[in-house]
Amino acid sequence: MLDDRLALERTGVAPGRQLILIVEDSDDDFFAMQRAFKKAGLMNPIHRCSNGDQAADYLFRRGEFAAPDAAPRPAIILLDLNLPGLDGRDVLHMVKSDQDLRRIPVIVLTTSSAPQDIERCYAYGANSYVHKPVDLEGFFQAISRLKDFWFGIAVLPKEER
Repeated sequence: MLDDRLALERTGVAPGRQLILIVEDSDDDFFAMQRAFKKAGLMNPIHRCSNGDQAADYLFRRGEFAAPDAAPRPAIILLDLNLPGLDGRDVLHMVKSDQDLRRIPVIVLTTSSAPQDIERCYAYGANSYVHKPVDLEGFFQAISRLKDFWFGIAVLPKEER
């Protein structure tokens, strides 16, 4: 119990509740994701980056995230592609090219169904590519299925301490 409390104080993430990094510029899509997580019973802590530059700073622990405990490592990244500044394709390539980050599963969650985006993301090492459903119920179902697989069936890498 004391170890759990110390881990929470040190990293901001409770043990057993792995952090999800959401890289999403749309407030509407982000709030829909939060609602879908809640509806699916996914209570993991979330950190949101609203553009690719902020996501890179968070993941590489620089700028506003340079302090030792400012950027706990996520267990999984949900990544939009069409972002202001550094786009999601570039963020994906940076993550999967980095020795320390490449083991983090990256799920591309985007409105793009362009074959070249799908191929490029998998070539860069995406763990899955999900087309965002346009209706809210479809979106809730997609998040529920992601939760069932990534937090129920799959075994994620141990969080960094």
